[in-house]
Amino acid sequence: MQYDRGTVVKGPDLFADHDYRPYVQLSDESHPFSDEEALYTAVTSTPRDAAIPLTDNHFTSGNLPRESYVNPWTLVSIRLADIEREEGRLQEDITRTIAIEAASYLGVN
Repeated sequence: MQYDRGTVVKGPDLFADHDYRPYVQLSDESHPFSDEEALYTAVTSTPRDAAIPLTDNHFTSGNLPRESYVNPWTLVSIRLADIEREEGRLQEDITRTIAIEAASYLGVN
């Protein structure tokens, strides 16, 4: 199954000792092999100064069960087959904010 940019998914936890963690999809169908993988940024429950808080108001559908923050510096490519499920969808404005912040860590201004 393919997901759209701004979808919050439950995927494999690549950073801690948990089975899954939420991620925000930042890539769209222009990503090479978009039918097989996508680019995501990690979501955590740990507040950090540079993290972007997610509130219920940012979701157009679904939500997350606890207070959550996006770490835009933590980018990963995940195969769609490894995604457990969709948790919700974010509004375009917060998705764009996350993408701009992620790009800034890659030297894109």
